[in-house]
Amino acid sequence: MPIPPFLAELRSHVGTQLLWLSGVSAVVVDDDERILLVRRADNGLWAIVGGVLEPGEQPAPAIVREVHEETGVHVVPERVCAVYTEPPMTYPNGDRAQYLDIAFRCRPVGGLARVNDDESLEVAWFPADALPDMEEKNLLKITQALKGGAESWFVEPS
Repeated sequence: MPIPPFLAELRSHVGTQLLWLSGVSAVVVDDDERILLVRRADNGLWAIVGGVLEPGEQPAPAIVREVHEETGVHVVPERVCAVYTEPPMTYPNGDRAQYLDIAFRCRPVGGLARVNDDESLEVAWFPADALPDMEEKNLLKITQALKGGAESWFVEPS
């Protein structure tokens, strides 16, 4: 997965230290209640589409950009369905990051689902009741996106 230029420059200053980054993800749901998923090139797992906000970018336009870049599908964000701090992670090159993710439920409005960059091995639509194996964080976001209402999910303060 290529590193965005702004992040490469930041890494040149901080090395592999833990970075706190803002991310977005999309649960794209079509009229038949199918979910758009990508099989990631970096780990081979199925996942919802996601990415990092670029400097100055707003979350909703960022997820529209990410979904199109990765899948060729044009979407309209309908609502925020979850706000989630992901656990810290270490990439194979030693870079460490932790993401605050804003997950959107999105509706497809055009384009053709396909592998549209080098971040994915496959792109496919799955019925909500027949999802492939994936990380729990993706299932949590899908569950929240499929619930009715406009409420967003977040971890309650203790």
